[in-house]
Amino acid sequence: MTKSLQRNLLWMTPLALTLGAILSTLQSGGWLIGWLGFSLLFLLSFLALTLSTQWAGGGKTLAWMVALAFALRFIGGVTTYLVLPLNGYDDKDDRAGFVYTDAHRRDAQAWELAASGRSLVGGFNQSYAYDQYGGLLTMSAFVYRYLSPDAHRPLMLVLISAFMAALGLPFLWKALKQQWDEKLALAACWVYALYPESVLLGGSAMREPYLMAFSAFALWGFVNVIAKSDGGESTSSKRRDILDAKLIWLAVGIVGMLFVSPVVALATLVIFGGWIYFARAESPVSWKFIAAAVLVFIFGLFLLSAALNRNGEFDASSPLHVVGGWLKLAVQWDVYQLERGSGWVQKLFDEMPAWLRLPFVMTYGIFQPVLPAALVEPTTLIWRVIAILRALGWYALLPILILSFAAAWNRPKQESRLWLWVSFATWGWILFAALRGGGDQWDNPRYRTILFLWQAILAGYVWVWWRETRSAWFWRVISMEIVFVLFFGQWYASRYYHFGGQLPFAQMTGIILGLWAVIFFGGLWRDKTLRS
Repeated sequence: MTKSLQRNLLWMTPLALTLGAILSTLQSGGWLIGWLGFSLLFLLSFLALTLSTQWAGGGKTLAWMVALAFALRFIGGVTTYLVLPLNGYDDKDDRAGFVYTDAHRRDAQAWELAASGRSLVGGFNQSYAYDQYGGLLTMSAFVYRYLSPDAHRPLMLVLISAFMAALGLPFLWKALKQQWDEKLALAACWVYALYPESVLLGGSAMREPYLMAFSAFALWGFVNVIAKSDGGESTSSKRRDILDAKLIWLAVGIVGMLFVSPVVALATLVIFGGWIYFARAESPVSWKFIAAAVLVFIFGLFLLSAALNRNGEFDASSPLHVVGGWLKLAVQWDVYQLERGSGWVQKLFDEMPAWLRLPFVMTYGIFQPVLPAALVEPTTLIWRVIAILRALGWYALLPILILSFAAAWNRPKQESRLWLWVSFATWGWILFAALRGGGDQWDNPRYRTILFLWQAILAGYVWVWWRETRSAWFWRVISMEIVFVLFFGQWYASRYYHFGGQLPFAQMTGIILGLWAVIFFGGLWRDKTLRS
């Protein structure tokens, strides 16, 4: 055992035992069993996070990021678990301390499977309908069976989710610093650590924290696979060993995504493929790597097709046909749910042509969670705090993502092509999430956050670009967002509190678009005048 590890264990062990004792007191069941289970999870989490942070080489800055990311997610998860039964709504999820219905149902089925004595492989059986793919359910059941056999302790899964979300940070830092520089790594990692939607999901037993960690593993492996060989390496054997190590992380990331959600593995492979194509002059890649990626993509497509068939078996239908049919039905169902659940959406649908409904739903989904609604909509204190933080986070990130195309445009050719690809891929997923979520204030942001790693990278890139250029378009886009928030804020205030008059929705939208046009074309005219 090294001296560094010994020093770390001196603070890790008492802290893990203390926190384990506190959490065991908060949960049902035997105190001793709960204390041992929580303490072991804390100790392993501290050890893995500390070792990976030291390995990444980010110094005290990265250490604070990782500690803050873990603490925010874990404390947030425990807080919502304890406060929702007291200050939430009178429904099953809030009374049980769960923010997300999916997390509550999956957790209940995981405990049922763990307590049943049946094989944990049964988690992949589609009779457990609340985990479409089975991987997260199986893992949760494993934790309950072997670390909490006497009682149901949901905070164990909250702890693991917080740990997985934080574990992605050292790998993200390492990958970005190696591929670009420390400035980009610093900005992107702060976005990753502090983004409220990510914090909320990281404190819940959801897929997203695992997918963000697996995405970071895969990115670290990928940027090493495509990197040029270093002329300073002494032997081909040494180079081969290093390459194998990076391939392991790439494989762990992709397999982990397949285990939890195959569609994310497929999307990640598409992003990597575009990266190779648009930066290929700088990134020689062997045919073995490309062949392996194609095989994984095909396997993931069949795996996704089988999961969507809901019977756990491969059938004669084309995987593309199954996936396309499922997506079409899912979008139709979500649009129907949006219309049925909101009177003013029904009214708007009646007033607009049928061909405008889907674009409206997609646009509405992009703006979810709507900040003006979060500020004025009546609700309980805990839900108001959650709603405002989620909306503030997205409305702070949205202008930066919009500027990604401008940031990538005036760069050297290969750099510009790569960042434009990342921008298009990121926005493609945001639009897909908006359609798939059907305008819902919970599904849209959650689906969007599945590929949040790439949004954080893009946001970091744009932030560094703006700090270097001080482009006036940053404040122009911000001013366009302020116009949106002010008009919709008054509209929502008049709807709930009858504050002032209420403009017709179409007229208000027209005024907003007109002001946006003034800001946009006025900015173009000013730039042209300055150049002249």
